[in-house]
Amino acid sequence: MHIKIDDLTGSEVAELLEEHLRSMASLSPPESTHALNLEELRKPNITFWSVWDQDELMGCGALKELDGQHAEIKSMRTSTRHLRKGVAKRLLEHMLEEAKRRGYVRLSLETGSMEAFEPAKRLYAGLGFIECGPFANYVEDPYSVFMTKEL
Repeated sequence: MHIKIDDLTGSEVAELLEEHLRSMASLSPPESTHALNLEELRKPNITFWSVWDQDELMGCGALKELDGQHAEIKSMRTSTRHLRKGVAKRLLEHMLEEAKRRGYVRLSLETGSMEAFEPAKRLYAGLGFIECGPFANYVEDPYSVFMTKEL
């Protein structure tokens, strides 16, 4: 499993992100869907990583800097062919290490409240994230769960 910073130009990454956007749109109403598209992920305050097994894309994720001490996890997605292989956990550990290296003191995320998001919530909780209130520009939403971890 190889994790690398990705420039978001490859077709495999574009396809996985399209799958991610379609999945999020099918689970939440538009006003409660916070997934970013390719253009939004290319903003300078976002670092995007892809996870590979040789030339096969396994997953992806990003860190969005909110300020010098706080970042948000975005676009966590594992390819359906690689579910339950530890891809998301390894990538999340990588992002936690990078967040600490950058000097962030807090890492937060928004995920869905529905049953389909239970595996993600268990993963985050298992790595020390706890539920919290909305952060950044988010507002209370029955379709959202907010989590944070002090670093």
